[in-house]
Amino acid sequence: MHSDDTLDAQSTSGTTSSETLPIGAAFAQMSLNSAHVKIGIALFVAFAIEAWEMLLFGYITVDLQHDLKISVVQVGLAMSALFFGMIPGAVVGGAVADRIGRSKTTLYSFAAYGVLALASSFMPTFGLLLVTRALAGFALAGCFTIGFLYFEELLPVRSRGRATVYLAAGTPVGLLLAVGVAATFGTQSWRLVVAISAAASLWALVVYRWVPESPYWLARQGRSSEAYDVLARLGATGLKRDRRLTVPNLRRGSLREVFRGGLARITALQVLINFLYSWGFWGVQAWMPILLQNRGLSAASSLGFVAISALFMVPGYMSASWLTGRFGRKKIFLAYVLGAAVGGYLFAFAHSVAALYAGVFVLNFFSLGAWGVWDAWLGELYPSPVRGIGSSLGFSGQRVANTVAPTVVGIMIAQTTGFSTTVLLIDIFLVGSAVLALALPETEGKELA
Repeated sequence: MHSDDTLDAQSTSGTTSSETLPIGAAFAQMSLNSAHVKIGIALFVAFAIEAWEMLLFGYITVDLQHDLKISVVQVGLAMSALFFGMIPGAVVGGAVADRIGRSKTTLYSFAAYGVLALASSFMPTFGLLLVTRALAGFALAGCFTIGFLYFEELLPVRSRGRATVYLAAGTPVGLLLAVGVAATFGTQSWRLVVAISAAASLWALVVYRWVPESPYWLARQGRSSEAYDVLARLGATGLKRDRRLTVPNLRRGSLREVFRGGLARITALQVLINFLYSWGFWGVQAWMPILLQNRGLSAASSLGFVAISALFMVPGYMSASWLTGRFGRKKIFLAYVLGAAVGGYLFAFAHSVAALYAGVFVLNFFSLGAWGVWDAWLGELYPSPVRGIGSSLGFSGQRVANTVAPTVVGIMIAQTTGFSTTVLLIDIFLVGSAVLALALPETEGKELA
């Protein structure tokens, strides 16, 4: 056992009792209540802001090209820069969250992102823009990586999956924010649009005030009294404070731990799934306005198309939330990923505007529902001492795909590969993620470790 991981038998409450209670058991009989709703609202808005930022550059491409005099391929690099910074940022953020806590990591990450994103709006050259966007991505990755697992560590066992999927519904809200701000201010300057996005990071202050520290993390530090205070705030009842709260005896934030024993297989699988599914989803979404314009829609019509299609993401999340509570993570994730692949196929071979709408609606309904289930599933695969670092490796896999996909798709568009071929090649990645998910364990209804 590592010395920094030894739980003091005497908690901060002053008890010397030898009785212990696994922290996950404290959530077994807990009911969802107003405290969880307030926490959910704070984290939902934070996730919407993160999604807004990640989609933003896809809707300001025209002014960006004109102002900096860059090509379509360079626009793809600008999109990729944020995600490139998030690759190491996710790993660092996950490890930091396991060490200093979920609450402080979220606050520091959001604050640093806001400063760097604002700085990027003033950059005079394309090279400096890439650097500041990458640094902003490094900072943003911290709060993005831990958002879902942070929420899960505050939720009752019976409601954990359904509530976490609803948190993922921040994506369409973020998409609508990106479209709305770009449509309103994008004609004035892409710099103004980026600055407005940076200002939204002030929401971190609300998250810090409304969302308590994870009792899992507090228990890990031997701070049982504080953990009990949070549990009481969350509505836990019938707990004896003289029992020391415990978590699995793993070295917190250790990269080595997630590549040992049974966790090694889970880590390898989930990183690959994150990469494949992220490529399949973001490869289309990042270039959606341009893809639609290549099919004859005007710039204004393509933004309207994206905005309307985002509305179909919401029932996708709602249905996935209800179904995962009944049938578990694996079955619903597989079904929704395959449904998204069908939508991508329909979209690729659409021969009319109506068919384009039908294809992208099916794609968005199922792909976002699957994302919600996956975000809930991923954090549940790891015990609390390494939940941050384990999840962060998966998010790094996503960011690798996010970094490469916009540039590769941009090259394909520039070389006129063809709309149908481009979309189909992206669609293949969705199918691959479903195949790999078959080997992961089901976690619905199980206590978090």
